[in-house]
Amino acid sequence: MTTTLTWYGHATLGLETAGYHILVDPFFNGNPAASTTASRVSADYILVTHGHRDHIGDSVDIARRTGATVISNFEICNWLGAKDVKTHGQHLGGGHQHPFGYLKLTLALHGSALPDGTYGGNPIGFLLTTLDGHKIYLAGDTGLFGDMRLIGEEGLDLAVIPIGDNYTMGPGDALRAVKMLQPRHVVPIHFNTFDLIKQDAADWKAKVEAETTSRVQLLKPGGTFTLD
Repeated sequence: MTTTLTWYGHATLGLETAGYHILVDPFFNGNPAASTTASRVSADYILVTHGHRDHIGDSVDIARRTGATVISNFEICNWLGAKDVKTHGQHLGGGHQHPFGYLKLTLALHGSALPDGTYGGNPIGFLLTTLDGHKIYLAGDTGLFGDMRLIGEEGLDLAVIPIGDNYTMGPGDALRAVKMLQPRHVVPIHFNTFDLIKQDAADWKAKVEAETTSRVQLLKPGGTFTLD
């Protein structure tokens, strides 16, 4: 069994695992880095890390069109549920066995106000254990925090982390994060969408691979990486 990750640009991801299509933070409309459109993607589940417009994005339209279930924190799920969207609410530290794997919500250091100003609860990351036992950490928008060491103790096969700086970890802190997480593979996201978060990902890759045993998979928007 394999799991394939697609980076659609910014922080928008696709995961295909066990026959399920999972979207993460589906921001297509208004995303200058998007490699496709909201009307063309498939989804059985949608994971939302927090309420900011560039992450909750097109969740409502995609969920209504596909019938996908949105998984997020309790507050965001309540907000989406009022918009006739199917949801499954969880909260920090809580896990649930979904058809595609065991999904646990992790800490993220960020904000989470929804587009209309509604309180969006705590921002989150996701720790997914696939049906064949792979561990995938989706950090979401976050700064560096020491408990990444605890997440790393899970034995990560893949970590997806931001490197853009200004709103999230920059390259220096993201390198420190990799040293704590110790994943086999790491994919950087949330960079180069706008000038404010422009980074040299190739230089970051070189530093990570010189100072850790992790392998950096640099993707262009629309690019994929298969974990097997």
